[in-house]
Amino acid sequence: MSLNNESVVVVAGAGGGAGGALVRALTAAGATVIGIDTTIEHAERAAAVAVGPGRAVPAVVDLLDFEATKAFAEGVVKEHGRVDGLVHLVGGWRGSKSFAETRLEDWDLLHKLLIQTTQHTSLAFAEPLAASGDGRFVLVSATAAAAPTAGNAAYGAAKAAAEAWTLALADSFTKGGDQAAAVVLVVKALLTDAMKEAKPEGTFPGYTHVDDLAAEIVKVWDSPAAEVNGTRVRLAP
Repeated sequence: MSLNNESVVVVAGAGGGAGGALVRALTAAGATVIGIDTTIEHAERAAAVAVGPGRAVPAVVDLLDFEATKAFAEGVVKEHGRVDGLVHLVGGWRGSKSFAETRLEDWDLLHKLLIQTTQHTSLAFAEPLAASGDGRFVLVSATAAAAPTAGNAAYGAAKAAAEAWTLALADSFTKGGDQAAAVVLVVKALLTDAMKEAKPEGTFPGYTHVDDLAAEIVKVWDSPAAEVNGTRVRLAP
């Protein structure tokens, strides 16, 4: 099925650069969106661009706290009756000039932001997504996961780990016979209108505009779960 006015989609990291574009695209497709961020101001900023009154609900959840994330998932199901999607937009980047200058403190941070939040959201929402009848878990990853550079060791490794975790979730959907899918969308980097305005002469080669990413995420529901489950779709050239 495609998204419709009964669909409920949770967006983790809704206050980030891609959050507003995704909230706009999901609500335009008819879905109700619960947008999570670390502050109510960030979550409300994303919710404000929703298409249709009341179609986006801002929420604050500490995704590094698994029990809090699990309780939140249970609350969404109790209030809305279902969860048809979880889109993971939680990001973060740390890098160095060379491999030798890599800071292990950067790994500790990226492990939390990129891996633990993926673990917690997927574990908390796996059952509701499986019960949806057409649930989707979407992880936005980066080309660095498969082709890390010398100064990108921590970031590339964290993205690769999050991808592996997501594909394990996909396998669980297959083995459980569920009509649900876990999908990885890969970008080099994301581009926003604000970035273009700040650097009008920039060409941003290989970047994916957040509106294009949002459109691709919405399309994940247009194909049967079995066709997209476990796929890694590269959006970067």
